[in-house]
Amino acid sequence: MKKTIQLAIVAALFVAAGAVAQDVRTDFEHSANFEHYRTFCIAKLHASNQIVENRLRDALTRDLTQHGMQPASGDGTCDLTVTAIGNVHNQQEYSTFYDGLGGGWGWRGRGWGGGGQSFTTVQQIPVGTLIVDLFDSQSKQLVFRGTAQSELSKNPDKNTDKLYKAVDKMFKNYPPK
Repeated sequence: MKKTIQLAIVAALFVAAGAVAQDVRTDFEHSANFEHYRTFCIAKLHASNQIVENRLRDALTRDLTQHGMQPASGDGTCDLTVTAIGNVHNQQEYSTFYDGLGGGWGWRGRGWGGGGQSFTTVQQIPVGTLIVDLFDSQSKQLVFRGTAQSELSKNPDKNTDKLYKAVDKMFKNYPPK
């Protein structure tokens, strides 16, 4: 019975650790008049490879056009200049498990301490970060920044879905009021 409860707790910890959602945040220049921005051009994209850069370009173009913006015409002039940088780094995650809490100290001898051992494991969790900046093309001033961070999967299709969802969340309330 005791082992069953311990296994259930360990399983719950693993499920909770894997359920980390994307952290998406946006900020904007409050004095900027977003109603005047009608066109955009993507100036610089940097990601882990060309395939991811192409997906990022598609996601940005899709979301900005859905919110009333148009890609710049062939002459290259635009109201907003878009840059985006994607990065992956490893984050260490420590997990400690106990194989028996036993009796010991605590209220009336029940509770903490006592026999048992603890085991700590370290995992390297790949975390992706995406930063999207929108600059006023004339003044060269930053007017909007979106950031997203999420644990990555070994499955590229899942990571592509996370990329599209992150961009969707960034521009959910665009243009800012």
